[in-house]
Amino acid sequence: MSQNVSELLGASMAKVREMVDANTVVGTPISTGDGTTLIPISKISFAMASGGSDLKPKAAASALPFGGGAGCGVKIVPVAFLVLQGERVRMLPITEPATSTADRLIEQIPELVDRINEMISQYRAEKKVDVDLA
Repeated sequence: MSQNVSELLGASMAKVREMVDANTVVGTPISTGDGTTLIPISKISFAMASGGSDLKPKAAASALPFGGGAGCGVKIVPVAFLVLQGERVRMLPITEPATSTADRLIEQIPELVDRINEMISQYRAEKKVDVDLA
């Protein structure tokens, strides 16, 4: 029986490998006309169950017949996009809207840092002054 269950599990895992590969987790890049590239990122979950049994034959045969089955469920959920714009890389999460003020504040930190960097760059360009924040 163990040989039959092993074959059943091997065939099931081979089918899962066909469905889920690295290109499913980190998707194919999507280019836009303005030089921006989006790379989708997904989360994959799967569950598997299988079982089998040797059945008692009706006739007096030497080998016991085998009965078994397997099942698998796969769930693929998009979680984010990597946004590439020139030398700038951002992660754009796909989540439920923030429910508290603290969550909203945390979500805004990357954009705030980008705006501060832009303001410093503008100041340097206008005043032609070397400003070092370190």
